Amino acid sequence: MPQENSPDLADLLRGCRDRQRPAQHALYQLFYPYGMSVAIRYVEDKEQAISVVNDAFLKVFKYIRRFDEAQPFKPWFRKILVNTAIDQLKQQQKYRKELEMDEAKDIADREEILSQINYQELIALVQSLTSSYRTVFNMYVIDGFRHEEIAKTLGITTSTSKSNLVRARRKLQELLAQKVTINNA
Repeated sequence: MPQENSPDLADLLRGCRDRQRPAQHALYQLFYPYGMSVAIRYVEDKEQAISVVNDAFLKVFKYIRRFDEAQPFKPWFRKILVNTAIDQLKQQQKYRKELEMDEAKDIADREEILSQINYQELIALVQSLTSSYRTVFNMYVIDGFRHEEIAKTLGITTSTSKSNLVRARRKLQELLAQKVTINNA
């Protein structure tokens, strides 16, 4: 993958601005794996992730003239990916469930548990969360959004965002503990 400020990427982006199909295709091929790695964390399965990535690329090509060439491309693309995934979740209307705030339970040996699980298994566990939990967890933990931003983006209250995060963490802890127990059996 070319570096953010490399001439190759700059040429591709110029070609995309000029609506050149070969440049669009090359940019798609170049950033498709990255797009999938972001999208898969937000949706339930690979097919939905592909849909998110394809929709995000359509937005990239449509709005490429708004992209500031002085800025790195990857964060701009990531923002489009995250917003596209959230839009898809909004359409499904699964994230609106209001939940009360609960205290999170601690698992004593988190580091030991995490050392016994690989990345793909962890992603699968995150994907097994309900869409409301998964979305808030990804936005807060992975993408660094604040609860106020999450609430505004998803159309929920800040307390619901916090509650969903607590519940997502608790559920992941339970799933991790079960996974480790099964693996050690």
